[in-house]
Amino acid sequence: VEVTWKSKLKQQFPDPSSYAAFMGNFSSATGLITFFSMLLGRFILKRTKWTFAASIPPLTLLSTGIIFFSLNLLPTAWAPLAGLLGMTPLALAVLAGAAQNIASKATKYSLFDPCKEIAYISMDDPEQRTKGKAAVDVIGGPFGKSFGSILQQMLILSLGSLAASTPYLGLILFLVILNWVRAVRDLGPQVAKKQQLQPNLLPKPNDVTEGSNNSSYDNNAKNQKSPL
Repeated sequence: VEVTWKSKLKQQFPDPSSYAAFMGNFSSATGLITFFSMLLGRFILKRTKWTFAASIPPLTLLSTGIIFFSLNLLPTAWAPLAGLLGMTPLALAVLAGAAQNIASKATKYSLFDPCKEIAYISMDDPEQRTKGKAAVDVIGGPFGKSFGSILQQMLILSLGSLAASTPYLGLILFLVILNWVRAVRDLGPQVAKKQQLQPNLLPKPNDVTEGSNNSSYDNNAKNQKSPL
């Protein structure tokens, strides 16, 4: 999505100064919205179930992705709305892409990362927990980004342009998010069952982000011997 969005962004702002000004506002909006999303995420994790909280990131990306790709593939359908807003379909697509990128970062830090840590903690075997976290963080993340980049380059080279590959990229995004939602629903009952059987096993949801930062410090403090 980001590559397609930046191509539209360059069409909307061909002047480098206008492009830099927009990216500056985009960065400021990203930081501000992410900050308030993290505050809201603490409340959501405390008041709702794990499945609901973990479903928000993929559903957010799905809704914003549908709007963004429909603006790119069917700009004439959005022309009346864009006219009412005093904008062009291209400008509306740029704003939709910006919203999609901001939402992806905000939901990642506020909900996705804490829900991921809760899923790790719910595993019984400490060795399995360590290996699972290493497999996802060390191998899964970089491999997913590399595979996505290679797939995108293959589509561009085979179809001749980024515009021609946009429908296929949208379809791939849609399928990935559907599998993401299905994985969350499959894992949700297991996490809920573990919380019911061993309520003291998992930390309070709103302490997940703090616990991950303080756990290593606490362990080191316990292992140190008093000089006295």
